[in-house]
Amino acid sequence: MSVLPLVFTSGWASGINAYAVVLLFGVFGATGLTDEVPASLQRTDVLVAAAVLFLCEAVADKIPYVDSMWDSVHTVVRPVAGAVVGALLAGQNGSLPELAAGAVGGSTALLSHFVKAGTRMAVNTSPEPFSNIVLSLAEDLGVAAIVTFALFHPVAASVVAAVLLLSGLAILVFLAKQIRRGWRRWSRRREEGRLAAPGARPRVHAPPDDGSDHF
Repeated sequence: MSVLPLVFTSGWASGINAYAVVLLFGVFGATGLTDEVPASLQRTDVLVAAAVLFLCEAVADKIPYVDSMWDSVHTVVRPVAGAVVGALLAGQNGSLPELAAGAVGGSTALLSHFVKAGTRMAVNTSPEPFSNIVLSLAEDLGVAAIVTFALFHPVAASVVAAVLLLSGLAILVFLAKQIRRGWRRWSRRREEGRLAAPGARPRVHAPPDDGSDHF
């Protein structure tokens, strides 16, 4: 089970930026900094593709509403990437079945993706664009730092990732409640304004049909 903390952390990071995870693992493995990275992630074509897609995400992730569209497209991509990376890490280590590792990595990536996408939808309600840029940079730097930390201290990194994931889920639930409450308040004010407008008539509800005929 020694590879499980690394699989969990890579899954959390994949839900935020899957291309950065693949790129970082590949570079660290290719440069010989760690032996935990499978050879398939160190291939030149994989590294080039991950680098190009990472640059695309780095741009799209900082533009309001474009980031939400990008997130919607990656609702499938990020969990699949988390599952594949987890399975490859398990196959390289041999201490955890690949199917179990894929399930852990994919499910963790899906949860962190929901946190990222939900938070971005809330941030996009802000009229200024700087919050998107700051949040995107924080996510990129956080993924890079934790993935690097996980390669050398996997257990400690998995604890940090778990705390961030639980905190993100709690914040997401809080934001959802606030948005729902604000939407209800806005709908109520809109209805009150409509009724208070000159010439507005209250809605007249038709009596229920009792099935009898009236002449």
